[in-house]
Amino acid sequence: MALSGANKDGREVRIYEYLDELNTDLADYIAELSEASVKERGVFAIALSGGSLISLMGKLCEAPYSKTVDWAKWYIFWVDERVVAKNHADSNYKLAKDGLLSKVPIVPSHVHSINDTVSAEKAAEDYEFVIRQLVRTRVISVSDISDCPKFDLILLGMGPDGHVASLFPNHSILDEKEEWVTFLTDSPKPPPERITFTLPVINSASNVAIVVTGSSKAEAVHSAIDEVGPDCPTLPAKMVQPTKGNLVWFLDKAAASKLDGAKFSE
Repeated sequence: MALSGANKDGREVRIYEYLDELNTDLADYIAELSEASVKERGVFAIALSGGSLISLMGKLCEAPYSKTVDWAKWYIFWVDERVVAKNHADSNYKLAKDGLLSKVPIVPSHVHSINDTVSAEKAAEDYEFVIRQLVRTRVISVSDISDCPKFDLILLGMGPDGHVASLFPNHSILDEKEEWVTFLTDSPKPPPERITFTLPVINSASNVAIVVTGSSKAEAVHSAIDEVGPDCPTLPAKMVQPTKGNLVWFLDKAAASKLDGAKFSE
């Protein structure tokens, strides 16, 4: 059983009693957006995060999705990346390649990973240049209210501290308004050197999904979704508010356990 379609201020909150339900619905959601985007634009530009997200997307590698999704039209990006070698255990690219990209027929040249041979600052600069080129050729749409890229889908996880991408609480990069991609060398969570999309880019997407599981994140989910009062610090996850796009939270029962009114009938 799932509690679905609970709208809170323009956000859709979907809560699942069983992880398998969440995984299946997430695959359905991504496949439907892919189909709609390919029909409308001829391509599907999707940006991934790391963590448990890739394993939760695993059903896309199985039937029917493995056969029905138009993988050749997918263009893959990373919302954030650790500045480590591509074969390093901390690499979000490696995580996605091992868990998803190597199992479906995505065109290799459509996979846009960062340059892992340069500094974090240069890697962010290079990655933004790549995205700007693809905005010019309309592989990635452009926002009609700013010059920001408008990804068809940005997929995010969330940490127990409420961070999304590599946007951590109380970090100065939360205030970055000009750059599309920025960098940090002092990540509170190792490894310290990372690149990340900025909030204006995330909030310019057509669709954003935040996928969260586990009781360790329940308090942060409550702070990010519920009205918790002015005394609580604003978490990065709460700052994800697409300007003209859709936001869907995918939560398992444990992650949603502290939400106001999110109760399953026994």
